[in-house]
Amino acid sequence: MTVLVAGVGNIFLHDDGFGPEVARRLAGDAGRTVPGVLAVDYGIRGMHLAYDLLAGVDVLVLVDTVPPVSREATAPGSIRVLRVRREDLDGTAALDPHGMDPVAVLGRLRSLGGELPATYVVGCVPADVSEGIGLSAAVAGAVPAAIAAVVDLISEHNLMSERNVMSEQNRE
Repeated sequence: MTVLVAGVGNIFLHDDGFGPEVARRLAGDAGRTVPGVLAVDYGIRGMHLAYDLLAGVDVLVLVDTVPPVSREATAPGSIRVLRVRREDLDGTAALDPHGMDPVAVLGRLRSLGGELPATYVVGCVPADVSEGIGLSAAVAGAVPAAIAAVVDLISEHNLMSERNVMSEQNRE
């Protein structure tokens, strides 16, 4: 099974650099290296992400900032894990070759000849997306929780994969 952890966001907009930071830490953490898992800082390179998805990925975990959606998840640094399905996407969204709009990238994947893999978003509510480098204290403090959420998602999919293989072997 191939898992792509894609950190997206602009490091020059404070907390928007959350996704790249999580991806960099995952990629650099030898203790979390799992065969078939690739963590990449895509930053604002949407077309690069699209092309890598066309190469074939079983599970995609996007790591990005997300807007607050409820009273419970409004505090900066709040982590949310979301599942993305094909019906959640707009297949007509325009791809910007010089920017990153994950919804457009995933929505246009089919028109490029690819299929949406099992896709999740591990998101963090930002405190500050103004110009500047460096995460706010709240968002920097959420990075370990986001890494743990990514590792949990990968573990869940590895278990499901093993169960599917065992099911197939039992049928034979």
